[in-house]
Amino acid sequence: MESVMETALRTVIGFVFLLALTRILGKKQLGQLTYFTYITGIAMGNIAGDMVVHKDVAITDGLAGLTIWTVMTIAVEYGSLKFPTIRVALDGEPTIVIKQGQIMQKELASHRLNMDDLSMMLRMNNVFSIKDVDYAILEPNGELSILKKAQMEGITRKDLNISLSPRLYIPTELIVDGQLVEKNLKEIHLTKEWGLEEINKASYHSFADIFFAELQSDGTLYIERKRL
Repeated sequence: MESVMETALRTVIGFVFLLALTRILGKKQLGQLTYFTYITGIAMGNIAGDMVVHKDVAITDGLAGLTIWTVMTIAVEYGSLKFPTIRVALDGEPTIVIKQGQIMQKELASHRLNMDDLSMMLRMNNVFSIKDVDYAILEPNGELSILKKAQMEGITRKDLNISLSPRLYIPTELIVDGQLVEKNLKEIHLTKEWGLEEINKASYHSFADIFFAELQSDGTLYIERKRL
């Protein structure tokens, strides 16, 4: 029983500490996953795992290891912001794999990609024929950026000379399951009183009557009433 309690304590401490450190590292760990961030995530997980299950590893040693690894990661990423050579060494550079409609075979081979891989990546970007592509760039995080040939690009409102009204707001959730999201209201500089006035115009008397409400770009509300 004592062993179980010790494992539980180690798990809770490791979980909380790892959560705090990943918050410090920021969203790049997920949003811009590169080789370096991938390895960093695995290493930190291994350190935390060893601290939890290996009783011969002191908790303080595990926490120290996680802290040092985090500090070193932040230092390296700060260096990559200041010095392009460090950034290139860590993350690599974008590689053109299709140039002016021509497949760059040497670049594909250097990244150990075959035509099946390239075709799959194109399909994931809703491109089903290579002949539609003018440029394709393999990004450092493994994603493929595509520029279609001019004749294959969609027509925009600008092309048709359609006048556009400026967006007043970014579409924003204001009510979710009967609860007003006050944080979102503050971010767009609106008040609870404004929200009440708007739902009254739509014949609702309380936020609790509404399942979901979203502020649209033109300042109107999209409202779904509660049905249960």
